[in-house]
Amino acid sequence: MWKGRFEEDQSGLLKAYGESVGFDWQLHREDIRGSIAHARALAAAGILTQGEFEKIEAGLRQIGGEIAAGTFEFRRELEDVHMNIEAALTERIGDAGAKLHTARSRNDQVAVDFKMWLRTACGDLVSKVRGLQRSLVGFASRHSAAVLPGYTHLQRAQPVLFAHHLLAYVEMLDRDAGRLADAAARMDACPLGSGAIAGSTIELDREAVAKELGFSKPTANSMDAVADRDFACEALAAIAIMGMHISRLSEDVILWASAEFGFIALSDRHTTGSSLMPQKKNPDIAELARGKAGRLYGNLMALLTVMKGLPLTYNRDMQEDKEPVFDSVKTASDTLVLFAEMLDGASLCGDRALGAASDPLLLATDLADRLVEGGVPFRKAHEIVGGLVALAGKKGVPLHKLADAEFAAASPVLTRKVVDAAFDLESALAARKAPGAPSPANVGRELARWKKALGA
Repeated sequence: MWKGRFEEDQSGLLKAYGESVGFDWQLHREDIRGSIAHARALAAAGILTQGEFEKIEAGLRQIGGEIAAGTFEFRRELEDVHMNIEAALTERIGDAGAKLHTARSRNDQVAVDFKMWLRTACGDLVSKVRGLQRSLVGFASRHSAAVLPGYTHLQRAQPVLFAHHLLAYVEMLDRDAGRLADAAARMDACPLGSGAIAGSTIELDREAVAKELGFSKPTANSMDAVADRDFACEALAAIAIMGMHISRLSEDVILWASAEFGFIALSDRHTTGSSLMPQKKNPDIAELARGKAGRLYGNLMALLTVMKGLPLTYNRDMQEDKEPVFDSVKTASDTLVLFAEMLDGASLCGDRALGAASDPLLLATDLADRLVEGGVPFRKAHEIVGGLVALAGKKGVPLHKLADAEFAAASPVLTRKVVDAAFDLESALAARKAPGAPSPANVGRELARWKKALGA
């Protein structure tokens, strides 16, 4: 380790407290790519000879191969992935390696490495979001005609197609994919060349470096470039919102798989038993996913809290940026893949779902709509049907089984023919044909649209 202005060795406690190679080693591919691009720019500027550049490139690629093979030894006393790779390179090729850090700081080095890593991670997460969407569309397609109750306040509300319910989550996940793609698009400016804070008096071709590393342009302000972690905060926010959506889906799965609901059955491969109760079959994947949403929120809040009070530019606090991001990306990635696998193995208990959806109270609003069609103002129709619901409850009969005279007493519009039509489940679903509503025709078109969009 270079001492420079320091006369004493660093405290052993500080070394242990400040090292980050235990987690930032994950940036090794990006660090090597960035270093090769930087070395190429140094050669173009005449700081390196062509021979020196070739030694650096070959040495870095060899180190990269060793890291990939698991044979490279990271040394904690060298603090981070950047110093480990540079020190190993210098040990192997001598002075040429020591020239690599010319016109570069670890501040812009880590910024470009982290941005490249996270940009790739966002693309990978989008692919896995699409995988979960395909599983949802597949589950919906296998039961495209199935009906179950829709709920508000966790009370039965109105009947919907099971496929319509699942497609609601497909829509949510599509917004998640869009947010991740947007976040990645805003990672398109290359910070390398910004130096520690104010660039360098050695002018390098930043446009060429940016292009080589897959960026469309270099960053415009050197201070912002090394101080910026917006890209990480934005990605964590997108992941946290996605975690919220998966948590809501988890809650539906947990409820539907319970004995009280009994709408779906999960495969043995994706459930667990109890250490005490032999009858149990627990929806652990959904429960874990629901719990991990809190972890994703915590990672976002951790990084926002780290960044909120920092003056420009780089501060060592920012070393705390990577672990929350690495953890959220892995947690979200694992959850998406496992949840998709669980849904692929799940089945719908159609008769149980249909039985619950056949509760005549779910069509009380349809009865009110028939009154409206007969000229009754909606607020009055709402009151009339509410009174009939109360009457049926007092008499202990289903709503549609009230006597003809009782319907007629509530309103002359409510003939037996009108009442029977209002309580026909198939007709009620078919009538919900406004854009976005769950008629079989609408849902069929939406399934076809999503299959085409997802290649499912």
